[in-house]
Amino acid sequence: MSEPRDTNPSRPHSGRGPSDSAPCIGIDLGTTNSLVSIFRDGKPELLPTAHGGVLTPSVVGVLGNGEVVVGQTAKELRVTDPESCAWCFKRYMGQDRRLKIADKEFTPHELSSLVLRSLRQDATAALGVDVTEAVITVPAYFNDHARQATRLAGEMAGLKVRRMINEPTAAALVYGFHDRDDEKNIVVIDLGGGTFDVTVMEVFEGTLEIRSSAGESLLGGEDFTDRIVSEVLASENAQLEIAEFNDPLRVARMRSECETAKRTLASEESASIRVPDVDGRFAAKPKKFRMDRKTFARLCDPLMQRIAGPIARALRDAEMQPTEIDEVILVGGATRMDVLKNFVEDYFGKPAVMRHNPDEVVALGAAIQAALIDDDAAVDDMVMTDVCPFTMGVEVAKDLGGQIQDGYFSPVLHRNSTVPISKEEVYSTMAPNQTSVTVKIYQGDARKVSDNVLLGQLEVSELSPGPAGSPFYIRFTYDVSGVLEVEAYAPGGKKFRTVLTNHIKGLSPKSVEAARRRIGEMKFYPRDDLANQQLARYAERMLGELHPTQRDQLDSVLDAYEAAMNRADRAEFNAARDMLMMCLSALGIHPDGADQ
Repeated sequence: MSEPRDTNPSRPHSGRGPSDSAPCIGIDLGTTNSLVSIFRDGKPELLPTAHGGVLTPSVVGVLGNGEVVVGQTAKELRVTDPESCAWCFKRYMGQDRRLKIADKEFTPHELSSLVLRSLRQDATAALGVDVTEAVITVPAYFNDHARQATRLAGEMAGLKVRRMINEPTAAALVYGFHDRDDEKNIVVIDLGGGTFDVTVMEVFEGTLEIRSSAGESLLGGEDFTDRIVSEVLASENAQLEIAEFNDPLRVARMRSECETAKRTLASEESASIRVPDVDGRFAAKPKKFRMDRKTFARLCDPLMQRIAGPIARALRDAEMQPTEIDEVILVGGATRMDVLKNFVEDYFGKPAVMRHNPDEVVALGAAIQAALIDDDAAVDDMVMTDVCPFTMGVEVAKDLGGQIQDGYFSPVLHRNSTVPISKEEVYSTMAPNQTSVTVKIYQGDARKVSDNVLLGQLEVSELSPGPAGSPFYIRFTYDVSGVLEVEAYAPGGKKFRTVLTNHIKGLSPKSVEAARRRIGEMKFYPRDDLANQQLARYAERMLGELHPTQRDQLDSVLDAYEAAMNRADRAEFNAARDMLMMCLSALGIHPDGADQ
């Protein structure tokens, strides 16, 4: 399909008429293939492409005349003229790099926007109404940069991104949609073309509760294909990295052959691979390389070890053992591989489930999420919770043996915290009369920030002079689409905040402001609530009037209440307030007096 392509909303179609309002579509923006879906007549369904199928290859090409092509046409060009194409760019989302295609350069989010625009045009043609809103899926382990780049790509394609949803969560929505009465523990193994995620969840009474997620954003089916390519090249005394640079057409042709062989091995014991010459041509009777399942499994062993790590971490974070998992769901085209199925069965002691097409299930889940946002009656009995799959925090300095050393990581939001979430931590100044602080925000789990990912920074100024160790507060607010807002301030001072999107060039102020408004609606500042402050002061006053044998009990509960106010965790604060009210009541003190 070519870009740009005009559509005619008035031509005959099946679905909504031109007078209908545009629906919110679901999009699976994949590494290898992308799909678009819609929820109608009480169920999710895929929308066709201009070629009649449902898969749009995530490939962008530039023709000799400068025309940009996307999808199937670009995929065919990838084999005959690989230097005129780009693929697997989803892996580089959020990174500061440019990919060269012919004589043009693109950022990963620009390439993704071209794929999204193609999907939008297909949806418009299929529905007969201009589509402008979408739910877009992302790998659960995409970092903040990659998520913001995905949002930007959607906006560049003319889409208002209503929600970004993690891919395993989207897949689980489909299974939950059909099995709403079940109660079970589920693991979703999502191995796509370029990314790997594992998610542990509970299903009960129509609720899907995500317990934990883990994964790798640079591990997918393409890596398994490359293992075969490397083996074939080794038999020809060549190395993949060198051959890709010196003989790109040869490697492109061989990769196509090896991809076919990989798919064949999913159902056959062996596969035959034609070997092209250094110019990428096949002889009349080409040389052939035979690959069997046993050899393929040996080649993939290092990749399977990389898969095992995130699975173990996700189970550990969910506080579950493999034997406690009732069902393992496979998602993503790469999960068709026999080597992956065998690994999962050995790890969990049960065969995996693939009741829905693994290539399509994520897109269908995106449509269900769109229905949930629009309060569709067909899903009004479904509830879903999700988690932040990674730890985020700030750089701090430590006093080690009388020496101040910076570069240490202090978590604010821990991985697998239920979202949306707003949490605050108290920090302190390092020097007397310090008037400014640079808050550097990182993602990761390493003790040193040098081993984590820098997300951005926030400059805090105008601090009131005071001794070293004066407190100031840092709050992280993370919403369901993966937008992070950071706020910092000193008691009684000016508040400084940033939504971490400024590192992506071209993100409009309007989009940033919309994210701020959405986050602002869920903020929780119990310390700023006058009634909460009055309750604390009232309890303090009552403490002085109690008999000494009763003081300890109220003092302890009041400490917990004030600590909860400082941390500003909604659930923790509500529980602490209830405990304080009960304690006062049990001591014969009427909490209503706090309002006096």
